Order: sequence, then structure tokens, then C-alpha cells
Amino acid sequence: MLTEKPYDELKAGFSWDLPARLNMAAQVCDDWAAREPDRVAIKDLAEMHRDLSYGNLRDMADRLAHVLVAKGVARGDRVGVLRSQGGWCAAAHIAIWKIGAVSIPLFKLFREDALTSRVRDAGAKIVITDAEGVDMLSVLPEVEAFVPEDADLPEQGAFETAETAPDDPAVLIYTSGTTGSPKGALHGHRVLTGHLPGVEMPHDFLGQHEGDCLWTPADWAWIGGLFNILMPGLALGVPVVAARLPKFNVEECVKIIRQGAVRNIFFPPTALRMLKAADERIEGLRTVASGGEPLGAEMLDWGRKAFGLTINEFYGQTECNLVAASCQSLFAPKPGCIGKVVPGHEVAVLDRDGQPTDEEGDVAVRRGSASMMLEYWNRPEQTAEKFRGDWMLTGDRGVWDGEFLRFVGREDDVITSSGYRIGPAEIEDCLLTHDAVATVGVVGKPDALRTEIVKAYVVVRSGVTADEVLAEALKTHVKERLAGYSYPREVTFLEALPMTVTGKVIRKELKARAVAETEEVA
Repeated sequence: MLTEKPYDELKAGFSWDLPARLNMAAQVCDDWAAREPDRVAIKDLAEMHRDLSYGNLRDMADRLAHVLVAKGVARGDRVGVLRSQGGWCAAAHIAIWKIGAVSIPLFKLFREDALTSRVRDAGAKIVITDAEGVDMLSVLPEVEAFVPEDADLPEQGAFETAETAPDDPAVLIYTSGTTGSPKGALHGHRVLTGHLPGVEMPHDFLGQHEGDCLWTPADWAWIGGLFNILMPGLALGVPVVAARLPKFNVEECVKIIRQGAVRNIFFPPTALRMLKAADERIEGLRTVASGGEPLGAEMLDWGRKAFGLTINEFYGQTECNLVAASCQSLFAPKPGCIGKVVPGHEVAVLDRDGQPTDEEGDVAVRRGSASMMLEYWNRPEQTAEKFRGDWMLTGDRGVWDGEFLRFVGREDDVITSSGYRIGPAEIEDCLLTHDAVATVGVVGKPDALRTEIVKAYVVVRSGVTADEVLAEALKTHVKERLAGYSYPREVTFLEALPMTVTGKVIRKELKARAVAETEEVA
């Protein structure tokens, strides 16, 4: 746990505490349940509409673990979790880790293609879900959809949590890339320990202040919800609010904060923009954290007026999260910069030769960060490509501004929209399954509210009429097969796409066109 002392002392004196035996189920549940079984773990406003203690959570996880073992789940098996915020979502991950199996967080916003590709790639044979999820999983007849509420979960006594090591696989989180299907970032049991300093810092020493209580509108299926809020909160003994908010709504957001007595919150940038547009003021918060892209001076100034505090920013990605952050109680932020390196991580900006530089270059994290993935699931070549010597490449460009990391842009073509990282290749593949589409290129188009929107440039097949009716049909085609947030909000038809000599779409040219379109409207 970080203690409140000058930043330089924190950084110089930090070392990872990784014991030979480490299991996240013990970190987030068992240890607390043994010491303080009545301590509030989750304020469940979504499913059970009551507070769950650590004792309650351990009981739920133990009963679920017994049933999963009876169903044949063993150490190393992959088990999906297709549930929104709620007590059973947390208990599901904990139960899976108790067995020594690997949990796979899955989005409720996924559609058929997105869900099946991930479940099948992981080789999961069982998915813990709810009634809605059972319908979604009907496209996977080989997979058992298990609903805890509908099952007989007899009391069989305590479940002995498996002895696991820090590098033993624990969670498989899929991340979007620019080529091919989504990749699964496989993390060990050390991943939670690796997140803790990067959560404590932007929440100004979380858990060391009376009344701390966490919430985020982000789904717990996203690493930002699962490992920036839920699991760190449980590990630190800070109550976590569970509330359903499928689509961000300012009025509902404020209601949840008041009902749950929330003091610490993670807002994706889009949520902040919507609150700003509504001129909303929220009192009583102790910390507000945000990540995804730099907020800028105007948003930071608004945050001070709206919340009475400075919004702390943070930076990371699914492969290695929370490696840089701001902390208002340690140092003043620099607008346009993410923050300083979180203790325990070593971050560098590399030049073309892979050497640290003070000029603009590739943002990289040195091996040894506890939040760094073990590998991409079943993708040794892509795992190797992610590293340059001892450095893991983030794919982002940055530059140092003193001790502060300034984000420049993404080297790849991943689209950032409403806090989601969306891979264009998956959308292109989906559109190509439509009979009307000959070729397609997908890029992010700048958008004031969402950071970017998904924009598709489509060449239709001979004889097909390219009109607004087809454009809407293509949007629906993607929305029904991938996810509600990843469909193209704009479709433009072209005679031909810019291509390389090897037949690859030159997305940079399409991106430049999308930017020009934005400037024309402005």
C-alpha cells in the first residue's frame, strides 16, 4: 500500500510485494472474510439491492466454486463471465480463481460474432451468466450457460482456494487490435497487485480516508471496470457500488452516486463530457479519476468547478495497465499530460533504435511491471512482436515534459470511442460478410463528444445501389453482430479505396479524409 509521502520518495522506495503463493481470490475476498466477515464489500444496487459483506461474498463464491468443480471445471480451464455489475459477477470471478481456473470477462454489449469469436478462441466450455446472457449464448451450443440464481447451490462448506503462484494464469481479457481477430491478453494472479499503486495514486491514497466508496459507470467486463475499480476496491477494503447503467445518463448517474454514497469515482472521458454539457455539479466526491486520453486544461478547470477537486488522469492498456497517473495531493497536473510514472513501473519513450529518448517516440514499459500480461493467448508471434528487448511497446506515441508523460497519439489504428478501444479489422471483417460490400476500410473520425466515431468507407459490389438505405442496413449489420458501441455511425461510399501494392487498405489516407471532413463541417 502506498503511504502519503513525497512522490520521489514513493517512487524510490517502492518494490513489488509478490509472495511465492498468490491467489486473487484470497486478496479480494478470503483474507478480508477471515478478519472482518461483516465488513461491507459490495453495495449491490443492481441485483440483490442490499449490501454484501465479505462473508456473504465468500459464501457465494465458495458455493459456486463447488458447483463448477462438480461440472468438471479444473485448474487452468477457461470460464466466461457474461454478467453486468452485481454481486454474482464479482463472486463468479472469485470462484473461478479459487479453483485455479481462468476467468474471461465478456461484455453484455457483444453481439453474435464478437461473443463467439472470443469464447471459441479461449476454448471455454462454460459461461456464468444471467437470463439475458442465456439467450445471447444460444449461438454457442457447445457452451453451457450457467445461471447461479437459477441453480441449486447447496452449502457444502468452505472451498479450499487453490495454491497459485504470481505468474499462474488467472484472467484472459480480450483487446482489440488493427489486424485479425481480437487478441486475448493472459494475465497472472499478480495482475491485481500490479494495479494497486495505479489505483491508489489517482484516488489520492484510496482506502486511507474514512468513508471511501468506489463506483464507475464502466462495465466490469472492461479492464477499467474490473481492475481499476472492482477488484482493487475489494482488495483495499473499500466498498464498491454495483449499479446498472447500460447507457450513460446524467440523471441516473447522479442518482447512483447519492444512493450509494459514492466518494471515489472513475469517469471515462465521454461521461465527463456529457456531465459538462449538462452543466452538472456533484458534491461530496473525494476523488475523480479518468483515463483514455488527455483531458486538457478546459476540462480540468471545469472539473474543479463541478466537483470541487482536480480530476486525476491515468494511463495504461489491457496488456499492461495503470503505469502513469496524476495525484492531486502529490503534485499539480500539467494540462495535456497524463501524469508521472506510477511507482513500481518503468516507462520510457523509445527512438527508432529502441533506445530511450527525450524526443517524441514509442511509449514502452520495461518487463517486470506486475500488471504486465504473460502473453497473448495462443499467439506467440504477436506476443514476440509486442516486445522490443526488455521493453513492451504500447503502440502509442509520447514525449516527456519533465517528469510528466505527454501523450501524442496512437501508432496503430485502434479507434477510441466513448472510452472503448475498437479494432477496425473486426468491423471490416463483419462488413465484408454483407452481400453488398466489395471492399471496406474503417477508421476513427474525430468527434467532440466521443473522442472518435467509427467511420466506414465502403466500395459496393457491381450492380448494388449505394444509397442511404444501404448505409443504414450496413450499420445494423454490424450492430447486430459485434457490439452496440462499435458499429459505424457514418458510412461513405467510394469508387475505390487507397491500397498498397500488396492490396492492403491504407488507413492513414482514409483517416486524413475523415479528419478533413470534420474540418469542413467546422
